[in-house]
Amino acid sequence: MNDSSAAYTPHGKHLIAGEWVGSPSVFSSEPAHGEAHTFHVGTPELVDRACNAAEAAFAAYAGTSRVARAAFLDRIADEIDARGAAITAIGTSETGLPQARLEGERGRTTGQLRLFAEHIRKGDYLDRRHDPALPDRQPAPRPELNMMQRPIGPVAVFGASNFPLAFSTAGGDTAAALAAGCPVVVKGHSAHPGTGEIVAEAVQAAIVACGMPAGAFSLIQGGRRDVGQALVQHPLIKAVGFTGSLGGGRALFDLCAARPEPIPFFGELGSVNPMFILAHAARARGAEIGKGWAASLAMGAGQFCTNPGIAVVMTGPEGDAFVAAARDALAQTGAQTMLTGGIASAYEQGRERLGRVAGVQALLNRQGEGRQCLPGLFEASAETFLSTHELGEEVFGPLGLVLRVDAPEQMEALASAFAGQLTATLHMDRDDSPHASRLLRILERKAGRLLVNGFPTGVEVSDTMVHGGPYPASTNFGATSVGTLSIRRFLRPVCFQNVPRDLLEPFDLGA
Repeated sequence: MNDSSAAYTPHGKHLIAGEWVGSPSVFSSEPAHGEAHTFHVGTPELVDRACNAAEAAFAAYAGTSRVARAAFLDRIADEIDARGAAITAIGTSETGLPQARLEGERGRTTGQLRLFAEHIRKGDYLDRRHDPALPDRQPAPRPELNMMQRPIGPVAVFGASNFPLAFSTAGGDTAAALAAGCPVVVKGHSAHPGTGEIVAEAVQAAIVACGMPAGAFSLIQGGRRDVGQALVQHPLIKAVGFTGSLGGGRALFDLCAARPEPIPFFGELGSVNPMFILAHAARARGAEIGKGWAASLAMGAGQFCTNPGIAVVMTGPEGDAFVAAARDALAQTGAQTMLTGGIASAYEQGRERLGRVAGVQALLNRQGEGRQCLPGLFEASAETFLSTHELGEEVFGPLGLVLRVDAPEQMEALASAFAGQLTATLHMDRDDSPHASRLLRILERKAGRLLVNGFPTGVEVSDTMVHGGPYPASTNFGATSVGTLSIRRFLRPVCFQNVPRDLLEPFDLGA
């Protein structure tokens, strides 16, 4: 692609180890606005071809130096930026996301590629450990032991509907696996196939420019469930990265576990990200917090995995002020375009379902049209929540549920009752510290990221970030899908005992 400002017209093919190939069936994209395009449907046969190419490339790609792989990641980022205007144009058309959001997400995507490049240059991610030989130790000598992290093999990545760049074709899972030295096979999301295609072109351009093995990256577009099933069950795939629904993710997780050789499934599946507004904070600034919650709740039509869907607040006038401010702010929020018609339909069904639950009061309950959605706000007591399992299930979109408690101890009971979460937030003042301390001890077992006096929509890509949590937030609570620690998901420790230095040196691959 020579003119980055030109409109991009997709060719609709799959990228398999450097070749753009078609398939017998096609599907049409369903853009929020603009022209629809035709794309070839993925097949299990294409999955097999891509996985075999990835395995064939593994030894050579895993054997590249950290410096060379870092340059490759940097080049992918450069190629994505070179196509920036075209990516934004087709991305906004397919998803309905505004231009500023797509440009910001592109910056996050290229930023994490460059961050991972710098991280692997340092070599600390290898976690190298050395125990020297002790030949004279009694009663038994000790051999020389060297340990380091090594890439696990080809990785499957599923593109996410809600992040067409940062969690899709060249997003966090792909970047982490490539940084670790693992070839990647991506199953593109049918909600934004054109965006996936142009990003795949950027990755392929970087492969050619850096002389990487062609099988280090493949993209398979669309497809029915058999494509995803074939990918996670392929014997050459050694791990899976997934961001999506609880139902779909759990089905794939079960397939990974049922394989003759079970493999790790790093899935991010669902989270309601509860907020707790403690008494002194509510008294001092309840309305301000309520307004801030509404803004976070409605951001991006609520289509963030860290959307704070539940707020816990005391009964009484301070809680009333919080709720009134949130309701008023949400009532002034206009209709927003959701990512797909299916997501919009699921949101409307969730909103209607919540409104039918006994003991739940609708504070703001408006129906959208088509892919347009409007925020909703509901309220229930702590007792109703504790006795109604479905109130703890995520409704993907700008829908908030207020839970009222009569005493601090009820907040702690609610905190204990929540399933695993990506985030949990405390809004507190200094005088709330004793209560906050008790809540934190509960919530550290419930969530991967704990916030104080903030809102969780916004995930920093850094060394310290944890984006994961106990099930069902994710299927592997010891891992993160954001930040440099995410690279470790696609590595495994290997101990080299009495291996001569000249044989061991190539495994370090520093230069």
